Amino acid sequence: MSYPTAIVLAAGKGTRMKSDLPKVLVEINGRPMIEYVLDALTEGGIERTIVVVGYRAQMVRTALQGRPGIEFALQVEQLGTGHAAMACRDALGDFDGPVLIVTGDQPLMQAKSIRALLRNYEETPTSCILGTAIKDNPFGLGRIIRDENGKFLGIVEEKDATDEQRKIKEVNMSYYVFNCRDMIPALEDIQANNVQAEYYLTDCPGILAAAGKEVRALDVLAPYESIGINTVDELAVAEAAMAELRR
Repeated sequence: MSYPTAIVLAAGKGTRMKSDLPKVLVEINGRPMIEYVLDALTEGGIERTIVVVGYRAQMVRTALQGRPGIEFALQVEQLGTGHAAMACRDALGDFDGPVLIVTGDQPLMQAKSIRALLRNYEETPTSCILGTAIKDNPFGLGRIIRDENGKFLGIVEEKDATDEQRKIKEVNMSYYVFNCRDMIPALEDIQANNVQAEYYLTDCPGILAAAGKEVRALDVLAPYESIGINTVDELAVAEAAMAELRR
């Protein structure tokens, strides 16, 4: 099996962070939040990482230039997470191994979770593996939809979910391992038929499943790993959670 490559989505602007910095460079406990993500990837066994940059791209490149194994892909327009992943197409070339995709604004990411996902893929290669978690309060997160046999069917976002689906506690955590050969065609099939007119990476596993490809959703992540940072208040929540983990 080819050694895994990681993609970190890091092109966004921290509009609600009250900062002109790219969101991933906003500091948490004195370090840019993306540094924690990259540390977890390295400790989890990733040697090659493609960071997708966009807003103030050169600033992100400069901040990370001293880290080994880092490459950059430019998302000229920010048209969604699926569009960001597609920006890595040239960098991936004819790579046919596993591609781990995460976001750069989840500083509570744990290396053990990365290892668990990659180990599962290595033991039983498949088109896609999603890392999920069980959350008592899943509000705002995409729910994992399964059939009566527990087979993955798709992800339903909070705003699109029925009342019954909102009761589901298994949530998407934006941790994906894709077979690169299956991922690229699925990314090309994503449609921007939503209010934001964006291409969502969350559609990709469902596209693969509908095409008869095997997609597994694994509850291997800790609930706190879903803490993303979009606002100053969420930054404070992440800092508190990080302090609690260090105790």
